Amino acid sequence: MADATPTRLQGGRASRTASGVATRRAAHQVLDTPLVFDDPLALRIIGADAAQRIRQHPQQYDRGRLSKYLRAFLAVRSRIAEDVIAEAVGRGTRQVVVLGAGLDTFAYRHPHANVRVFEVDHPATQAWKRARLIDAAIAVPDGVVFVPVDFTHQNLRQSLLAAGVDPAQPAIFSWLGVTPYLEAGAVWQTLKDIAEFSAAGGGVIFDYAIPPSSVGLLSRALVWWFTRRLAKAGEPFRSYFEPAALSRNLASIGFTDVTDLGRTELNRRYFAGRADGLRVGGLGRVMIARR
Repeated sequence: MADATPTRLQGGRASRTASGVATRRAAHQVLDTPLVFDDPLALRIIGADAAQRIRQHPQQYDRGRLSKYLRAFLAVRSRIAEDVIAEAVGRGTRQVVVLGAGLDTFAYRHPHANVRVFEVDHPATQAWKRARLIDAAIAVPDGVVFVPVDFTHQNLRQSLLAAGVDPAQPAIFSWLGVTPYLEAGAVWQTLKDIAEFSAAGGGVIFDYAIPPSSVGLLSRALVWWFTRRLAKAGEPFRSYFEPAALSRNLASIGFTDVTDLGRTELNRRYFAGRADGLRVGGLGRVMIARR
């Protein structure tokens, strides 16, 4: 699930971790058939050398159950986010905000006319990404707005307003790979800010982690191993949420339409009938909350 640094909205995303997530998304394009998430820019954005390594040695990116679980989850959460964005655009939404964008490529390949995409990230990470875009010869469409924000000194709401996000018009937010690395209070403050910009038909798609005690013993062991590795790398999980309580609390801040997708729903909707056994594990869930 790691898609950013521990300071996800408080100081930026480490390029190393963003590269790791982008590499797994790219590996999905090579390893898995049929694709759950089709991203024609995934291999380009990671750079020619990294793309060549995946093509020449794909087995290095498919080692063990946890590797499959993680790759599947990264793919499906992006698929869901872009499906929900497409639905919102179909209903008239013209503002898309990608929080903690990392090496996400939606802004450079989406098919939606007259849509502005606001990419929010730490200034250093965003500068690194923009250099990557130039190296990969990926054009930046006119409708893309880069919003560099250092959350140790700047406020999300004020930064979005300054960038041109109109609170009187609905906005749809994609916020992936962030919440587990924030304290619960920071998660809720961000969701309250998002709710303000989601009025009149907007919303948010985000993923989150449930408490390890909520999963089975085998999954718990995998979770322990994975989160221990993250903690050693300085990226500990800082928050977990119980699905029912999370849904109630989202309703309390104005989200009237809440859809929570866990392992059973995700595997049934997106991974059923696969011959390769690709599927998600039990720790991560995807939340869709609309107003």
